[in-house]
Amino acid sequence: MPKGYFICRSCGKRVEYSSEERPCEVLSGWLTVSQWKGLGAVEHYYFCSFSCLKRWADAQVPKIPEVFLKAFEEGKDK
Repeated sequence: MPKGYFICRSCGKRVEYSSEERPCEVLSGWLTVSQWKGLGAVEHYYFCSFSCLKRWADAQVPKIPEVFLKAFEEGKDK
Protein backbone atom coordinates (compact mmCIF):
# COMPACT_ATOMS: atom_id res chain seq x y z
CA MET A 1 0.00 0.00 0.00
CA PRO A 2 1.63 3.29 -1.15
CA LYS A 3 2.26 5.95 1.46
CA GLY A 4 2.63 9.68 1.15
CA TYR A 5 2.73 12.82 3.23
CA PHE A 6 0.73 15.97 3.70
CA ILE A 7 3.12 18.76 4.64
CA CYS A 8 2.23 22.04 6.34
CA ARG A 9 3.16 24.75 3.84
CA SER A 10 4.28 27.05 6.66
CA CYS A 11 6.14 25.04 9.31
CA GLY A 12 6.88 21.80 7.47
CA LYS A 13 5.04 19.48 9.87
CA ARG A 14 4.30 16.17 8.12
CA VAL A 15 1.41 13.74 8.40
CA GLU A 16 1.81 10.35 6.79
CA TYR A 17 -1.11 8.70 4.97
CA SER A 18 -1.77 5.54 3.00
CA SER A 19 -3.93 5.07 -0.08
CA GLU A 20 -6.53 3.34 2.09
CA GLU A 21 -7.04 6.37 4.33
CA ARG A 22 -9.34 9.27 3.55
CA PRO A 23 -7.77 12.75 3.69
CA CYS A 24 -10.59 13.96 5.97
CA GLU A 25 -9.43 11.46 8.61
CA VAL A 26 -5.70 12.04 8.21
CA LEU A 27 -6.01 15.84 8.14
CA SER A 28 -8.48 16.19 11.00
CA GLY A 29 -7.89 19.65 12.50
CA TRP A 30 -5.79 20.83 9.54
CA LEU A 31 -6.77 23.54 7.03
CA THR A 32 -6.65 23.30 3.24
CA VAL A 33 -6.53 26.23 0.81
CA SER A 34 -7.14 25.71 -2.90
CA GLN A 35 -5.83 28.27 -5.39
CA TRP A 36 -6.94 28.31 -9.01
CA LYS A 37 -3.85 28.63 -11.21
CA GLY A 38 -5.63 28.52 -14.57
CA LEU A 39 -8.00 26.44 -16.63
CA GLY A 40 -8.43 23.21 -14.69
CA ALA A 41 -5.26 23.82 -12.68
CA VAL A 42 -5.70 23.98 -8.92
CA GLU A 43 -2.96 24.06 -6.32
CA HIS A 44 -3.72 22.84 -2.79
CA TYR A 45 -1.92 24.09 0.31
CA TYR A 46 -2.14 22.33 3.69
CA PHE A 47 -1.71 23.97 7.10
CA CYS A 48 -1.57 22.32 10.52
CA SER A 49 -2.98 25.40 12.34
CA PHE A 50 -4.55 28.82 11.85
CA SER A 51 -1.24 30.36 12.94
CA CYS A 52 0.58 28.62 10.09
CA LEU A 53 -2.14 29.63 7.62
CA LYS A 54 -1.90 33.27 8.78
CA ARG A 55 1.90 33.27 8.50
CA TRP A 56 1.66 31.93 4.93
CA ALA A 57 -1.16 34.31 3.94
CA ASP A 58 0.70 37.32 5.35
CA ALA A 59 3.73 36.38 3.26
CA GLN A 60 1.57 36.35 0.09
CA VAL A 61 0.49 39.99 0.50
CA PRO A 62 2.82 42.54 -1.09
CA LYS A 63 4.48 44.78 1.48
CA ILE A 64 4.20 48.56 1.23
CA PRO A 65 7.72 50.04 1.07
CA GLU A 66 8.65 51.81 4.31
CA VAL A 67 9.86 54.88 2.40
CA PHE A 68 6.36 55.27 0.91
CA LEU A 69 4.73 55.16 4.36
CA LYS A 70 7.25 57.67 5.78
CA ALA A 71 6.40 60.14 2.99
CA PHE A 72 2.90 60.43 4.45
CA GLU A 73 4.26 61.06 7.95
CA GLU A 74 6.38 63.96 6.69
CA GLY A 75 3.36 65.51 4.97
CA LYS A 76 1.30 65.63 8.20
CA ASP A 77 3.07 68.69 9.62
CA LYS A 78 2.57 70.85 6.53
